[in-house]
Amino acid sequence: MKAVSLVRLGELEKDLIETFPNIEFIFTNGVSDITDEDKKSMNILFGYDGEVNERFLRNCPHLKWIAWYATGVNNLPLQYIKNNNIKLTNGKGVHAKQMSEFIFAYILNDYKNMKTSYINQKNKFYDSTLTGTRVSGKTILFLGTGKIASYTAKIASVMGMEVIGINTTGHVAPDFTTTYATKELDDVLPIADIVVNTLPETKETIHLLKSREFEVMKESALFINVGRGTIVKESILIDALKQNQIRHACLDVFENEPLAPENELYHLDNVTITAHITGNGSENKMEVTEIFKKNLDSILNKGDLIENEVNPDSGY
Repeated sequence: MKAVSLVRLGELEKDLIETFPNIEFIFTNGVSDITDEDKKSMNILFGYDGEVNERFLRNCPHLKWIAWYATGVNNLPLQYIKNNNIKLTNGKGVHAKQMSEFIFAYILNDYKNMKTSYINQKNKFYDSTLTGTRVSGKTILFLGTGKIASYTAKIASVMGMEVIGINTTGHVAPDFTTTYATKELDDVLPIADIVVNTLPETKETIHLLKSREFEVMKESALFINVGRGTIVKESILIDALKQNQIRHACLDVFENEPLAPENELYHLDNVTITAHITGNGSENKMEVTEIFKKNLDSILNKGDLIENEVNPDSGY
C-alpha cells in the first residue's frame, strides 16, 4: 500500500515510517511534486494542497482514501470523490483551540478598545478616560454548533455570557444554553450582541445571510466570520457596514480570496481584517497526523475509518 503526502512533516515522517513499516510512504511538497508513477500507484493521499482537483484525481486510479489536513473540504471535487468511492476524512476539531482564541481576541480587542489604545500610543496621546465594556452578561450567537463553536462556547460561559446557537434542526448541542433551527434565524438575531459564523460552506449555507438578516441585527452588534466568506455576498456585507446596520465586523474569511488591495472593505473604519489565519497553528500538523495514524491503523486492522469521515453529499 502506498501513501503519498502533500506536505513535508519533518520528524513526523520518521514516526509514520516506523509506526507503519508495511506502508510505502512518499513525502512531497504538493501536487506539482508528485510523479506520474506515484499518481498511478498511490492508495492514500494525505495532507493539504489547494491544487488537488478532479483533473489530478483522474490520474490516481487506485486512490481509495484522501486524508485532508484541513477542516473545510468545499474546494475538493466532492462529486468525483463520491462517484469513485474514495473515502474522505478531514482535520475537524484540530483547529478549535486556536480558532476559539482568535474569536475571543476579536471580541476583547473590540470590547476593550485596544485598537484605540494602540492609535493613542502611536500618537503619544495618554487618555486615562478610555472605558471598555464587559462581555459578562452579553449574548453571543453562534451560527453552527460544531467543534469550533462548542469549544468557544465553553469559554464564553466561563466569561459569564449567554450562549446560544443555530443549527439545521435546532437539536440540543453541548455547551449551549439554547439552540434554534436555521429557519428561526431572523427571530434570534435581534437578541444577539455578538454573532459568530463558524459554519462550513455547503449548498444550504452559501449566502445564508442576506440583507434582511443584517437589518434585524442590533445596531450595536459585533459580527465575526471565521467560517466561510460565502455566508454572505460581499456587496451586502459592505452595505450593512456602510449603513451602520451593525457596529463592527471582524472578518477572517471572504467571498473571494485573497482579498484584492482595491477591495472596499479595506476602506471601512468599522472592519477588522485578518488574512484567513484563524485556522493556522504550529501544532496542526502533529494533531492532524495523529488523526491520520488512528484512521490508518483502523483501516489496516479493521478495514474502515474511525474518525472524521466526511460525507461528500453534505460536505462535512
